[in-house]
Amino acid sequence: MLKNYFKIALRNLRKNKLYSAINIFGLMVGLAACLLIGIYISHELSYDRFNKNADRIVRATMEYKKAGTVNTTATSGTKTGPQFKRTFPVVEEYARTYIGTRAVKLGDKVFEEKRFLYADEAFFKIFSFQLVKGDAADVLDAPDKIVITESVARKYFGTEDAFHKTLQLGTKDYTVSGICKDVPQNSQIKFDFVTNFLNIGNNVKEEQWWTANWITYFLVKDAENIPKLQQQVTDYMNTKIVRAEAGLEGDDFLNYHLEPLTRVHLYSALSGFEPNGRISYVYLFVIIALLILLIACANYTNLATAQSAGRSGEIGVRKVMGASRKQVFMQFIGESSAISVIAAILAFLLSLLLIPYFNSITGNEFSVADMLQTRPIMMMVVFTIIVSLLAGAYPALVLSGTQIMGILKKGFNFTGTNNLLRKSLIVIQFSISVFLIIYTLIVMQQMDFLQHKNLGYDKDHLLILPVDAKMLENYESIKDAIAAVPGVEAITGAYETPEFVEWGDGITATDEKGVHEVSLRAMPVDLNFSKTLKMEMLAGRDFQRSDFSIMDTANNYAGFRQPYVINESLAKKLGWTPQQAIGKIIEKSAKGPVVGVVKDFNFQSLHEPVSPLILFLDKDLARTFIVRINGSEIQSVINRLEVLWKQRVAHHSFEYHFLDEDYNKLYIGEQRSAALFTIAAILAMLLACLGLFGLAAFTAIQRMKEIGIRRVVGADISSIVLLISKNFLLLVGIAACIAVPFAWYAGNLWLQDFAYRINISYWVFTGAVAAVILIALITVSFQAIRAALINPVKSLRSE
Repeated sequence: MLKNYFKIALRNLRKNKLYSAINIFGLMVGLAACLLIGIYISHELSYDRFNKNADRIVRATMEYKKAGTVNTTATSGTKTGPQFKRTFPVVEEYARTYIGTRAVKLGDKVFEEKRFLYADEAFFKIFSFQLVKGDAADVLDAPDKIVITESVARKYFGTEDAFHKTLQLGTKDYTVSGICKDVPQNSQIKFDFVTNFLNIGNNVKEEQWWTANWITYFLVKDAENIPKLQQQVTDYMNTKIVRAEAGLEGDDFLNYHLEPLTRVHLYSALSGFEPNGRISYVYLFVIIALLILLIACANYTNLATAQSAGRSGEIGVRKVMGASRKQVFMQFIGESSAISVIAAILAFLLSLLLIPYFNSITGNEFSVADMLQTRPIMMMVVFTIIVSLLAGAYPALVLSGTQIMGILKKGFNFTGTNNLLRKSLIVIQFSISVFLIIYTLIVMQQMDFLQHKNLGYDKDHLLILPVDAKMLENYESIKDAIAAVPGVEAITGAYETPEFVEWGDGITATDEKGVHEVSLRAMPVDLNFSKTLKMEMLAGRDFQRSDFSIMDTANNYAGFRQPYVINESLAKKLGWTPQQAIGKIIEKSAKGPVVGVVKDFNFQSLHEPVSPLILFLDKDLARTFIVRINGSEIQSVINRLEVLWKQRVAHHSFEYHFLDEDYNKLYIGEQRSAALFTIAAILAMLLACLGLFGLAAFTAIQRMKEIGIRRVVGADISSIVLLISKNFLLLVGIAACIAVPFAWYAGNLWLQDFAYRINISYWVFTGAVAAVILIALITVSFQAIRAALINPVKSLRSE
């Protein structure tokens, strides 16, 4: 019986080649999109779950209030880990972590490694990064030990066994104490090297609540103890002893929140070593996948019910010969299944071909092997079954439930409920398409705004070069040599690059109104900082060489004064105009005068408003050179800098990047989402128009005799096109009216995440609606013109 069903199904596919091709292509695209989106969603939901102890690992985030301002950060001080382990029995292990850049040397080969992880001894006990060689208990128990991944082992040692070999960092030798498998893609912590946390330097050897630059993880003895531990931490941080140690007064506080590891990537507002995902995006992509699949299913249902008018004789004869309703139902479900299976096979092959392109959009590294795993295959099977039922159930029910005499006398009548269904499906399809197009345009407008907004500094043509401890010994001479390179317009040094300043601090200022305490961001910089970045000074001046004269370190810093440049937000916070701020005394780690007020610039993502910031002069804390180069000869300047670098900084490979690249990374999640939304909108529109094309073709065939008569009595082609098109265009117009308010609401909701955002322009809605109506008109008109051009004598004779 099943063989017979499929044989008839394939016969009908060959008989109706156009409609079969439209159905198969539509379902293929819909299933391929669902599969790829499903793989992406599955990957996002699986983050960090490869860890055997995932449910027992928490990340400590820091919340504190100072000077009336509450701040939150994913980092914590050096004391948090060891103190909590000593204080709370439920804490089994802790690991303070930090990822930085280090130059690694083997013989005469030097590489700049960007994924260099510093972690406490228990790191490999807490996390399940699989060690191929070495023991998790002791691979990090000494300062001269280092763990590398298998990829790094091949990079440095080729086919040789890297275990117990030696690598050089700076002037010190490190022994490879362990080799671990490459880090899984779905890990927040991605590294190539791991060494002991204390190797960062002397600044981490003293336990402190503040100087919070490190991400701390805890392994608790039982997942059920996490809520209880959270309450214990809150109570402990509020004790008099801890408040005294942390220097807290009045209503100031310091507290830590314990975030379950498996919730950090999608649910936390605080990013760690990489930008977090968003659970809202996961939900949105689920909806998009379902909507695309719904459009494909609607196409099939529409065309199947429309075509069934030509199958009245077949169904009537089947029923006369004794076929039951169940048998007729199974026949049409069989046809739907056959089309779905063919579409599913083609969709799976298409998804394999699209993997490289999909990876470029999502930033993942999926492979063909990933797609051939059990989960993707099962997903495709489930999708195929769902599509078979969704697309085939309604036509099968309608066709199997019609009375025999009605079929033989009149054939099928689709002017009632069935016609309403087809119209409703068209409205649904185009509502989805219009919604996605408008939403995508809003996202793209905001992304364009982010790219071109005036940040308060010029981010173009700024080259970033690393500064390490050895370079600080000859900092001035290296900086002067770079400044002398032809094509270099300006150079400065800084602790961080200005697109994302993480250093949290606080200041005290005293004026005639009293004492002001402000919590803020701080940035150590060198001379020419505002000049190099082309910032605008509202009052006073930038730092100058004479400022070093007041930074007197003699007599144990007895006469030391620190000059400061503040932003206008800090001046406003203190109740000063920019001109009034000049000469005022501020105390951070040391007292000193305000020498300049810089116009506000965005030193964080545009999700956040500009907040108070202080710049202080300290070239010894420089970790980067910021070099402005001539934009008309970029490559030649880079080549000259590389030659100089190899001469002056032989121990460090020449690694550079541009500041605008760093800025763009702040919005990598939004960029990927925008790309996915764009593709989804294109697919939705393509599928909707494909279905419309098929229905228009069927309508033209059904009305061939009417068109022939109209042509004989003098109707021109334009009137024929209008005759066939008007009903379809009316449905598209209704769809647009439904979609516009939903798209406006969703777009505004998404924009609320940005402190700086666009105002949605009316042309986004009118342009999107006009484009959709035009595309629909072209789609329908093609079939209408084709029908109108047929010789009326031929069409009437065929009737």
